[in-house]
Amino acid sequence: MEMHGIKYSLPKVVLLQETGIGVAEAAARTCYDSFANSENEAIQYIETHMPEADTCDVINAIEGSNLLNDLAWTHFHHSILEHANLSFLVRGTSRGVLQEHARHRIQAISVRSTRYTMSSVINAFVASKQGKDRDFFINTILNFDMFVTTDHEYNKIEINAMYDKLEFQLQKVENFYEMAVAKSSLTFLENSQGSVSTLFEALEAGKKKRNVGDAFKHIVTDNWKVDMIVTFNLRSLKNYFTLRDSGAAYFQIQWLAREMMRVTPSKYLDLIIKKKI
Repeated sequence: MEMHGIKYSLPKVVLLQETGIGVAEAAARTCYDSFANSENEAIQYIETHMPEADTCDVINAIEGSNLLNDLAWTHFHHSILEHANLSFLVRGTSRGVLQEHARHRIQAISVRSTRYTMSSVINAFVASKQGKDRDFFINTILNFDMFVTTDHEYNKIEINAMYDKLEFQLQKVENFYEMAVAKSSLTFLENSQGSVSTLFEALEAGKKKRNVGDAFKHIVTDNWKVDMIVTFNLRSLKNYFTLRDSGAAYFQIQWLAREMMRVTPSKYLDLIIKKKI
């Protein structure tokens, strides 16, 4: 995908979990004490029984509800939609999108941590400095596929900036290497006789420095790829799609919202997205 003259990769999304709409109908009918009026037999059953596990499974598998449709589109009683939840696995969106996501208050979100996952980047820098081979760092990071931008020449600008930031820090901090690699790996630096790639492989195979990102998050930009799992209740998802599948939204979050919408089953979309006539 190209936007503003720059090429980007698109995020990938899988729907990991869905709770169904049956509980939302049961919640609504609890308000009105109208279980007997449901077109779904499992909901009717609740009128006179506490549902067993098998009945709960049937409720969770309900594909449609006339009452929910009326409440969503005629009476705009959306609180009952909060009883339905969907969880999405997102791969390859950007930290810029993550900042936009943070504005949606009602969601559960778990994100790939730079604190714990930057060791390979730092190892590549350490190896390149020991071998006086800047190109090794650039080419190694290019192969990590860690940016949403896909133009190698543009990404080299990003990587060179990362190198310069780390180089600046190296000149300012006496214990840079102690911050960068685990104590047990310092011997690799002291005894490095082989190629830059050999040192890098040794650092990669060694013990990972805990929380290495704490000292180096200054090199992170909005262009870095982010993986996350996000869970919305259906009412919040309605708000998310309304705001983010909009021409006024940041273009990368538009792409993500559309991918999330694409994998969302119609039984949910029918309750939160107005059909175009």
